[in-house]
Amino acid sequence: MELPKRYVPSEHEEVVRGWWDSSGAFRADPSRVDRGAGPSHEAGAKRAPYCVLIPPPNVTARLHLGHALNNTLQDILVRAHRMKGYETLWMPGTDHAGIATQTVVDKRLKEAGEPALADFKRMEAAGEGGRERFVEKVQAWKDEYERAITEQLKVMGCSCDWSRQRFTMDEVCARAVREAFFELFKAGLIYRGKRLVNWDPATQTALADDEVETREVRGVFAYMRYPLCDRDGKDATSAGGLDHVTVATTRPETYMGDTAVAMNPKDPRADDLRGMYARLPFVGRVIPIIEDDYVVLPDPESSDSKARMATGFLKVTPAHDPNDWAIGERHDAFIREHNSAGETVVNVFAPDATISSEHGWSDFDGASAAAGLIGMDRSAAKKRVMEMFDGAGLLERVEKPYVHSVGHSYRSHAPIEPYLSDQWYCRVTDDRLRGSAQRALARSRGEQIKGE
Repeated sequence: MELPKRYVPSEHEEVVRGWWDSSGAFRADPSRVDRGAGPSHEAGAKRAPYCVLIPPPNVTARLHLGHALNNTLQDILVRAHRMKGYETLWMPGTDHAGIATQTVVDKRLKEAGEPALADFKRMEAAGEGGRERFVEKVQAWKDEYERAITEQLKVMGCSCDWSRQRFTMDEVCARAVREAFFELFKAGLIYRGKRLVNWDPATQTALADDEVETREVRGVFAYMRYPLCDRDGKDATSAGGLDHVTVATTRPETYMGDTAVAMNPKDPRADDLRGMYARLPFVGRVIPIIEDDYVVLPDPESSDSKARMATGFLKVTPAHDPNDWAIGERHDAFIREHNSAGETVVNVFAPDATISSEHGWSDFDGASAAAGLIGMDRSAAKKRVMEMFDGAGLLERVEKPYVHSVGHSYRSHAPIEPYLSDQWYCRVTDDRLRGSAQRALARSRGEQIKGE
């Protein structure tokens, strides 16, 4: 045969792949023994294992150049160890990607003019099996892109053991996850607790900090008056003649979750207000005035915009702001004892960021004026709260437009909500986790482990 003038990969790669597949060249068999030329140099001994779990690509889309680089490096290591006599497994698989896949499918359905996630949720609420129908759409997407991803990896020549390919939500993986979860829980290495999380009310899921995109938005800075009162809620006046405190906030809609008003102990008004209370308009909750160094002292001449715009009084809403959560933890016992709700944390939002009395608003009074806010979304509630305060002569002023930074979900692009949620946490600092990982790394480097 005449040697071709140029190499055409498509004329040869399928043939080579066929040889690999038919010979089982990439299949791992832990029962195989060493012939004396492998790492153990002991004929008849089991081969030393070398295992790589492919970082499973998400089924949100086809692979890109980054995947090609990543998998090429893995393939080099895997093939090298296979040639050196190790019993080598390169385990392939794909990942469900959870909310990310849901978001992509939802977007695709909208673009095609078909029923999307919101429509399927309405069907579910109406008892029409909307959840199952949406899951079918997601499953179809997963099947399509899993096939495409697998074929891309094979075309690249990745020497995976394809007989072991897994999807992160297939039954084998799901059972493994449940077993691992139970063992970790039994060992006290994972635990559940309520924490403020970055909540995406559009997809209704928690986000990691690096999944939040900060954007500058045009909002409001409202100055709202809370009447001073005694512990029983009766109107009161401070020794300095104050009958109210003014809090300044970009989030009037969360005021129903206030459990205290904070001021700086260095504020000249602190002595007069110590031991006094404020009453939340239209809600009726009596909340204590507390002292905390976090509060910015007001200074109209300051170069710091926060000090220039501050009133010296901070509405403390632990369920809806991470800084307020920290204040609530520092003064937890005092706030619980001294506000009429008897709680440090009052959550007034549903998971979709509408005002709700069913997720932790324990002292909700259906007869109060605030009851009219139930069911409103954040934007509508913000506007309505300011109208209510204004109508009662309790809205001192509003600075607008007020440009400030707000976190947004990188998936739905909706403003995130600091939200109190039950979450699972891992004790990564425990020696059984962090220590084990560090010792394994040291052994891989050939370092001597103390005590071994």
